[in-house]
Parts: sequence; structure tokens; C-alpha cells
Amino acid sequence: MISRRQFLALSALTGVAAACSSNSSSSPTTAAPTAPSTAAPTTAAPTTTVAPTTTLSVADQASAYTAAGPHPVGVTTLTLSKGNKVEVWYPAVAGTTGTVSYDVHDFVPPAINNILTADVPATYTFDGARDARAADGMFPVVLYSHGASGFRVISSFLTSHLASWGMIVAAPDHPSRDLMDFLGGTAKGGMPDSVDDLLKTLDLVFADNDSATSVLKGHVDTKHVAALGHSAGGGTIVGASNDPRIAGYVSMSSGLALAGGGGAPPSSPVPGQTTTTVAPVKPPEKPSFFIAGALDQVASVDTLTRPSFEQAPTPTRLWVIDKVGHAGFTDLCTFGNGKGLIGVAEASGLGPLLDAQPMLRKLGSDGCEPPAIAVDETFPIIRHAVT
Repeated sequence: MISRRQFLALSALTGVAAACSSNSSSSPTTAAPTAPSTAAPTTAAPTTTVAPTTTLSVADQASAYTAAGPHPVGVTTLTLSKGNKVEVWYPAVAGTTGTVSYDVHDFVPPAINNILTADVPATYTFDGARDARAADGMFPVVLYSHGASGFRVISSFLTSHLASWGMIVAAPDHPSRDLMDFLGGTAKGGMPDSVDDLLKTLDLVFADNDSATSVLKGHVDTKHVAALGHSAGGGTIVGASNDPRIAGYVSMSSGLALAGGGGAPPSSPVPGQTTTTVAPVKPPEKPSFFIAGALDQVASVDTLTRPSFEQAPTPTRLWVIDKVGHAGFTDLCTFGNGKGLIGVAEASGLGPLLDAQPMLRKLGSDGCEPPAIAVDETFPIIRHAVT
């Protein structure tokens, strides 16, 4: 398990690659610093001559990708033919300035929004500009899939960060489980629907590469695509990654939907909603990275993430971050005075409703309060690892 202090020490000892667990019988399944394997290789590796490389200092290794990258961030909103909104973050032209905000009130049903009257923080802001001109060059694509009771911009701390480092990140709303439909009792469908959302998002981004009216025209590297998912989104990206266009995936607080063990957490019912189950999905023979929080009470490391990691095809890696819960991989803990969406709801007098929906309470706040540590300590680790 990785704490902030261990993270810094880890980089000093081994660098990023060795900091991760490897999926093999001789490798540990936690990310604690360990000695290199002493097992002898089965064959002697050929001697090769390589060009000299620059060795990063300990401080540089520890801080790599924790701060924003060289590009300003642009953001635009697209719409799938099936009606879903898609948020896209991308590298913007040098000199772009400003801030972009979203308000969580805009992602809940109007009837609920009308009673969320408390004056508590419910917005997230990052540096960037809406519909800014894209930077010169072509950039790889990252597809992001949110979890149950999530929404397309829920991990802007990370998606905007990836854009600053030269990636186009596209995230659709999933009506089968997004916050609007989850709370409104209108969610329907399951994993096949969310996989379809993600692949149609990729189609849309690719099409915009050839559209004269799109800010993405001529900037999409269609040869390099990865997928990133949180919670139930971790199952979605496994299904989507069977598409030959996707090279690999990063699963946060989730696992594989495998027969006999592991799987993204099913959508938990709210009044009027039917429980959906996750059908087993064959994981593709592609690189994967599982990253989870040790305190997660929604998607348990021991019963979900680690078993999934152990069954995933190689190469694969696992990081478990100490003192992080389920919501620690989203912007949620920045809301409600550090109590997440639950803080917003409680301040508006909705405590009794939440008491009647314990899973909803977990989804909205797990990892936002002690013993979990503050996100200003964990966001840099997550940005470092995923970038």
C-alpha cells in the first residue's frame, strides 16, 4: 500500500516501473517497496548497445506528472447520436488562459436539485478554456468511463490533467447508471449499453478529426487509444478494450467482470430502479493497470481489484494506495465541505433519505472523511500513476 511518504521513498528506491506489482506467481500483489526478484532467467538475454539515457533525480522521479503538463487545457461538449453528452478535454494552443467550472447541481434531476438548497461547495474548477483552439500536433486518445451514480466530468482533476500532458480525453454520460438517471429512477440497460457509449464516443472523436467545424480537426492520433474507468466504468473499459483500436486500459477502484470472481460493482437500486448485473467479460490480451484505495468499501481491494489483477493477462500492474476510499479517484470529496455529495445533501436536510439508502451514501462519500486522507495529498499520486 502506498502512502504519500512511501510514494516519495518508493521513487527513490525503484522508479515508477518497479513500484508496481507484476501479475506473476513470483511477484507481490501490493505496491509496497520490495527487493528485486532474485529468480534466475530461463535464457540469457543478448547483449545490446543502447544510446545513453538521462537519469532523473530522485525528486524528479517522485514528482513526475504530478503537476500540470506543458499544454493549456481546452474543453468542449459533444453529443452522441443516441443523445448522450460527451465531455472532451484536449491540449489547447499556447497562451490559452482562464478557468472552467462545473456544478454538480446540473447533474441531478430537477426535483432533487430544487431541495439541494444548502450553501455548501458543489462546484469543481480547473485551469482551461471552453472551445479553445487546439495545440499544433496530433494527440493520443483516452476514453473515460464513470461509475454508478457518476457523470461525465466527475474526475476532471485527472481528465483535465491528462490533456495538459498531450492527450485528448473523451468521457460520455452513461444513462444506464449516471447520477441523473440513477437518482431519477430512470436508469436502464447495463454493461453492453455503457460499452456501446464508449465505442460510439471513439467513433465520434475519430469523425471529428475530419470535421471542418471541430476543434479536434487534424489533431486526433487514431493509432493510439487507451481506456480509463472508475468503479463500474472499470468493467466497461474491459469490454470496450476488446475493440482492436484500444491498446490497453487503466482500471480505478474496480476490476474485471470475470466468471468465478471479480467484477465491476453492479448498479445499486434506488426507488423505481431495477438492479442490473454484470455479465462476465473476457479480458483482452492487452496491457492493464489496476489502481485502488485500501479503504474502499464499495469496490473492495481484496474481493474485487486484487483477484481481477491476478486473473488479467500480462502485462499488468497493481497499485493500492493507503488511506484512500472509493470517491478518492473523483472530484466528489472536494464537494460538501469535504464530505462529498453526501455533505451537500445532508446540509440540505436530506439525511433521513440517505439513511434509507446506505449504498447511495457510500457511493457519494466513501473515502471523503477520516481515516481517509485529503485529496490534495492523493490527487498527485493518482495523476502521476495514470499519466
